[in-house]
Amino acid sequence: MTTATRIYIARLAGLIVFDPNGDQVGRVRDAVARIRADGASPRVVGLIAEMPMRRRIFLPIGRIIAMESDAVMLGTGTLNLRRFEKRPGELLVLEELLDRRVAIIDTGAPAAVVDLAMEVDRTGEWSLTRVAVREHTGRLSRRGHLHQLDWSEVSGLVGIPDAQGTASLLAVLDNMRPADLANVLQDLSGSRRVEVAAALDDERLADVLEELPEHDQVEILGALAPARAADILEEMNPDDAADLLAELPKQDQEVLLDLMEPGEAAPVRQLLHYQPGTAGSVMTSEPIILTPDATVAEALARIREPQLAPAVAAVVFVARPPMATPTGRFLGVVHFQRLLREPPASLLGGVVDNDIDPFDPTTPLEEITRRMATYNLVSMPVVDSLGRLVGAVTVDDVLDHLLPRDWRDRDQEVVSEVRSALGNSHG
Repeated sequence: MTTATRIYIARLAGLIVFDPNGDQVGRVRDAVARIRADGASPRVVGLIAEMPMRRRIFLPIGRIIAMESDAVMLGTGTLNLRRFEKRPGELLVLEELLDRRVAIIDTGAPAAVVDLAMEVDRTGEWSLTRVAVREHTGRLSRRGHLHQLDWSEVSGLVGIPDAQGTASLLAVLDNMRPADLANVLQDLSGSRRVEVAAALDDERLADVLEELPEHDQVEILGALAPARAADILEEMNPDDAADLLAELPKQDQEVLLDLMEPGEAAPVRQLLHYQPGTAGSVMTSEPIILTPDATVAEALARIREPQLAPAVAAVVFVARPPMATPTGRFLGVVHFQRLLREPPASLLGGVVDNDIDPFDPTTPLEEITRRMATYNLVSMPVVDSLGRLVGAVTVDDVLDHLLPRDWRDRDQEVVSEVRSALGNSHG
């Protein structure tokens, strides 16, 4: 075990877990503590690690040989790959205790938990012994004092909380990718999931919603005020916003669309008109579009924009003005590899590729899949009967619609969860 005898658990969140061979197992997401009947500080029984394929597993504390500032090391390569499920009498330290409203026993002052420390005794048993809390001052402009107290000096740590904020938990989750944060939200209780999601800023929440199953998207969006929900939809990619709105009753769709800025709502409305399972229904209406007199240098600058998804940045679409979809006459595409081979001053009109027929908005998904696989393409244009570019189908759009509707759900089992010598227990 590491030489440190006291470890603050929020600092473990996100650390890589390695097995004895140096292979990455996953990342730490939480710690599990077991409440004692005598009221003493809870015993820490293990950590929760998130593995690939969105699976959270339990790592018994006795199998961990080191917890350093940058990694957690296991003493065994044999793991129980069963999905972690919390049992009665257990606490998820970060999920349930971080931001919890408590009271300092000596003074009665209200406070909020900002971190918890576990310590090891001579027998090798770890317990939650210290609690870092910040006093509530009642003033918006002044932060309360930070105290580090023994577990026994704080009341309200166990049982149903009077209230639980989000600031400290959001700080722990701040550096996560949207897909990883979506995984964390799925593990929270319904009310806590909505509370944490609502505390995210608009752009961050939009990114996370795009990674959640549809039923969780609807739950979170429905808990927001309509004006805020409309703001979130504006931040989402139009195709993702359309997919989410399609899950709502028609009346609710219209309310939210009317609250959106007209320029943001227009492409979403258009996407909602297409039949499900067609190119029009799965395409993005905002690919990279440039005129034929734009240069290769300009195109390279556009595909470097960090907010672009890789599949969107892989192709530049060339069309006559106007540049917003539906554009003027569609001329063809320039793949990013071609851009890298051409002189920066070259015009796109001279390097455009138009030897593959574009999709029609009514092209069925089966045909889209077949043609993209045939030509090994990650993005293809969608052109209407007037020859105007109306969008592009990317490989991630296709995968989203080919996979089962519930593929993002955390309770979907991954094949082969054996390789375990620990049985069905995580205690």
